[in-house]
Parts: sequence; structure tokens; C-alpha cells
Amino acid sequence: MSELSDELKERIQEGYRSFLRHRELKPRRGQREMIGAIASTLGKVVTDADGERLGDTPICVVEAGTGTGKTLGYLLPALPVARAKGKRVVVATGTVSLQSQLMEKDIPELLAATGWQYRFALAKGRGRYLCNLRLEQCLDAADARQAGLFLFEDEVPFDPGMAGAELFRRLDSSLREGDWNGDRDAWPEYIDDNLWRALTVDRRQCTGHRCRKVQQCAFFRARAELEDADCIIANHDLVMADLSLGGGAILPAPEDAIYVFDEAHRLGDTTLRHFAASGNVQGTLHWLEQLERHLSTAAKTLSGESSLVAQVEETASARAEVVQALRPLVPLLRALVDERLPPGASHYRFPQGDVGEDLRNLSTAVAHVTMRLQTYLEELASGIEKRLEGFSQVARVDLEQVHQAVGNWLARVEAVAELWMLMAEKDVESRPPRARWLAVDEHGQDIVLSVSPISAADLLRENLWYRAFGVVAASATLRALGKFDRFAATVGLPSQARTLAVPGAFDFANAGLLAIPDIGADGADAAAHTEALITHLGEIIDPAEASLVLFSSRRQMESVHDALDPTLRRRVLMQGEFSHAEIVRRHRQRIDDGEGSIIFGLASFAEGLDLPGDYCRHVIIAKLPFAVPDDPLQAAQAEWLEARGINPFQAMTLPDTSLRLIQACGRLLRTEQDRGRVTILDRRLVTKFYGRQLLDALPPFKREIE
Repeated sequence: MSELSDELKERIQEGYRSFLRHRELKPRRGQREMIGAIASTLGKVVTDADGERLGDTPICVVEAGTGTGKTLGYLLPALPVARAKGKRVVVATGTVSLQSQLMEKDIPELLAATGWQYRFALAKGRGRYLCNLRLEQCLDAADARQAGLFLFEDEVPFDPGMAGAELFRRLDSSLREGDWNGDRDAWPEYIDDNLWRALTVDRRQCTGHRCRKVQQCAFFRARAELEDADCIIANHDLVMADLSLGGGAILPAPEDAIYVFDEAHRLGDTTLRHFAASGNVQGTLHWLEQLERHLSTAAKTLSGESSLVAQVEETASARAEVVQALRPLVPLLRALVDERLPPGASHYRFPQGDVGEDLRNLSTAVAHVTMRLQTYLEELASGIEKRLEGFSQVARVDLEQVHQAVGNWLARVEAVAELWMLMAEKDVESRPPRARWLAVDEHGQDIVLSVSPISAADLLRENLWYRAFGVVAASATLRALGKFDRFAATVGLPSQARTLAVPGAFDFANAGLLAIPDIGADGADAAAHTEALITHLGEIIDPAEASLVLFSSRRQMESVHDALDPTLRRRVLMQGEFSHAEIVRRHRQRIDDGEGSIIFGLASFAEGLDLPGDYCRHVIIAKLPFAVPDDPLQAAQAEWLEARGINPFQAMTLPDTSLRLIQACGRLLRTEQDRGRVTILDRRLVTKFYGRQLLDALPPFKREIE
């Protein structure tokens, strides 16, 4: 077994000393332990003469509390080890804000302090970059005062208006003058989603090197930077997308990469979401019926190319077969929902994910003809691309617009094909079944069909753990009930993985107070608990300071908000009234102006929200964050555990609640100077048998329990 060389050890240690001197900081115990653990784990990799890894993938899982400085903790050891082994580092974050922090603050500070020479690049999805060709089309449409952008204007409804047209001109001017690189996140102003959508393409709509704007393409310029980068900053979704394509399609091949997953507690959920599929049955049928008219328009536009027209006609024939196969399923699924949907329920879940032989056969038929339509669309797109390379009887601008439309149709058909293939596929007995369920849309008009894996373990084993050169997983919250067991089971962590929790920088006992008052009700009785919150919340909140109130239910949050005293309610910023970013901006502005401010939020405000100092002095958790009891994915996971003789409450529900509760408490202390209190308004922490387990896993605040 190889060990870290003395040269590498010294480089890492000197880098750390230089950073501390440059920033005038003292070493942190937790940070040092993290650096040492990652360095020694990655340093044990043995390679052959070609640089290929021999033996198991080295994996280091670190829980590093807020204030540890985990970014430095993983970059300092990973970068030198990767260079020594001839590999590259891929850092995957869970949020765009952390990507920005890494590129704009953490990495420049590290390089300035150490003098190290590493090249970093940011990897984002194609949708974050402007398409120069689409911008030209938008400008042409705006100048002509047309209501539609494409030949297929009802396919992508678009009316930029005067403000949108002016924005397009400013974007174009900034691109030409070199003041902007085409990255949406680099534009100084907010761009409306509908306007931005008109300016982008997906991979199916892009003609790549055949595009006459490829030399100016922001996306391909960004991708070119990845080729020379020692370290690529991506996100979890992009890594999953790359791995699902076989690895190496967007990012370095797994065998040539050391992955660092920051905010690694999100890894399991991201994997499940990426490999899930969902679709509206009636909506899909309606779109496919409209596609007949779009194909007719395309045939007229391409009339100068007989072979392309023939391909359009073949595509139209395949479309008709899909409609014929799908149409009978609409009343069948509607009847199934009407028959089996319990009163008041939002969905019907197939037990063990088994849809039955009849529905499986019908799904197989739909999947077969949809894949045939997908093939014809792929061939049509390829045929148009070939015409774009040379001479054509059809004007280039018309070819470009038809190609974009075909790419859009292809993306939708691929999604439909995947959904019905997953419905038709019979699960392997040795693996966890997929969850399959039917729901009625919010308008009560359409049936929504969904399929999702219930475990990320096998997916990550096959695509990541067994293939990567090395992996580091880090987060402030990875342990549930004081153990890594739940994380390990969720992501399929191999047995050789090293796990450790390093101490954070906070003096919890002196910095914070955890209070559990008796409000006369607990979260088990929703109605009584809501009434108790309405009665007591005004007594608990100080309207002159910054408070964050976290709810597990939107209905309860809105009920409490509406019943508050009007004087207190005026200080509340409630999730749903404004965007997440706007709520935070207004909250900070109020505090800066010397006023009090209260945020009412749901789960998205319980994780990742950074409100240091006076911006958050009091975190109030209304109810223990148990998962929604009728969530189909959770129910399928519990069913699978029970079938294996495992108690789902102990193995899944309680650990997940513990993790969410720790994350919610973590909103209080963001820096070593912060002070405040956490109040939990759910007596089950005191009265239920599992309460002690949840309490013992929380940060060691001073406690005040009635």
C-alpha cells in the first residue's frame, strides 16, 4: 500500500502554514484533522505504469461543522495529490452560491496565500449560457415587431415587449464590446426566466461546430477552459448528468478524477432526482396531436430538399402510431385513479412498484413506438445538420430554426420514451424496486405519472464509487443520531470508506441556548398545535430582533401568519410572497435600518441559509421535521425496508428527521462571534421515546427545557 510521500506531505503542510500566515489566522484543530485525513486517504492510491488505479477507490467522508473551514480543508490536500498522480480535481457543490464563493473568494485567497499555480474553471449546464444564434433571432424578431420568435411560434410562446427588446440589444452590445461573456450569472441584472429561455438551447438544438456562431459561443468557450483546468468547479447535477452519459462526456472521466462533493448530504437526493421520470399523460397526448401541424409546417419550409421532406413524413407517421398507442391509456389511467385514489389523497402508489401485467404490456407498446419516433427525429436532426455543413436549397436561417424546433421535439419525445420504458421495465428482484405512482395535477384535469428509484446506492456504486480515482465527501451535517450509518446506506458507501467527524469552531454552550417551552400541544395533533402556535408565538418572538421561524407545513405556516397580531404580522416576510433571494435582501435591509424582521420559511430556509450576526438571533422550529407521511417515495422506501425485516422508523424516518433538525439548528451560529437561541415548539422531544435520541444529536447548546 502506497503512502503519502514526504515531498507531498511537506507541500501540503507548507501550504497550510502559508495560508495561516497570509490571513493572520491560528490553526483550527478540526481543519487540521480534515486535511490530514483526506491527504492520507488519497495518498494511499496505488497506480500502475499507465497511471491507472489499482485496488479500491480511496474514499474519505468528513463531517466538518460550520466554522471549520472545510473548503480549505479539502482543496489543500486534494490539489497536490491530484497533480502528483496526474489526475484532476472535480469539486461538486450543491448550490450556485457556493460555486460563486469558491471561484470569487476561496480559491483566489488560497492561491494568493500559497503561491500555488493551479488553473481553475467553472462548469455549468448549457442553460446558463446565452446562444449567440438565438440572440440574433431574438433581435431580428424584435426589430420586425413580430409576436413570435420561430417558425413554430406556438411551440415557444414569445413576445419580448419593449423592455425585452431593449435588454436583447444591451446583451448584444456587451458581447460585442467584450464586457460580458454570455454567462447568465455574470450579467449584473436579473433576467426574466421567459426572456432567458428564448436565448438558450439544449444539446439537441445545438449544431455544435456546424453553427456559424460557434467561434463566439459562450458555452463552447467555457467548455474549452475545462480542458486545461487542474480543478473544475461543478455542481451535483452536472456530475450526475456526466456520469449518466458514461462519464467523461462533460467532465474528466471518473478514472482520471478525484471528486470532492461539498454539501454531500444532498448527494443521495440529487441522484434519485436525476434518474427519476415524470409526465402529464393528457398533456403529452395533446402536444403529440399538435405536433402533426408543426411537422406539416416543417415539411413546407424544407420543400427544397426532398430527402428531408421524406424524413419529415416518416416522422409524422411514427407520431401517429404514438398517439394511437397512448390515447387508450388516458381513460384507463383516469379510471384507475378514480377507483383506487383514497379520499383526500393526492396520489395512488403501486405497491412494490408493480403496475401489473396489463399496464406493463400497454406501457411496453407505448415505449416501443415512442422510441421509434425518437429515432426518426434523431435522423431528421442529423439530416438538417448535414445540410448546414454544405449547400442546401433551403435558406440557412430556415434550416437553423427547423433544427432548433426538431431538437425541442426530440427532447420532449426522449422524456416520454424514458418514462414509459421505466413504467414497462420489470424490476430485478435482487435490487430495490422503483417507486411508481399516479397523481392528479393541481387543476384536477390531468393524470401525472411518475417513476423513481428508491435507492441511490446501486446507482452510485456503479457510476461513482467503483470507477473514480478518488472521492472526498464533506458537509456540515452528515451524521444522523450521531452516526454515519444513514448516509452510508443512502449513497451505498463502500466498506473501505474512511469516515470521521471533526470538531467545529463554535463554543455552543456559551454561544447559544436551546429552549423547549411547554405550549400545551405537540406536533402530533396538527389542529391543536397550530392553535398553540397562534397563541404563544407572539410571546416568544422579540419583534425588535431578527428571527427565523421554520415550519414543516405550508398550510400551518399560512394559518399562523394570517392569525398573528397585525403589528407583528407586518414584520413577517413569508416564503411564497417573494423569491428566496428577495426575502433575504429585505430581511437584511430591515436589520441594517435598525428594525426587527421575521422570516417564515419551509424546508428550503432550514438548509444553506446564511444569516450571520444580527441577521439571525433567534431560530424557532415550529414542529419536528418528520417527512410528509403520504410522500410516495418515502412510502415506497419504507415498504421496501419492511419487506426486508427492517423497522423503517428507526432506520429511515428518525435518522432523516435528526439530520433535518440539526440543519435547522445550524441556521443560528454562522461565525464564531454569533450569539442567539433556538426554540423548538414540539414537546415530542420531551415526551416521546425517541426524543432523547434527537436531543443528544443536536449541538451542545445550553438547554432550557420546561
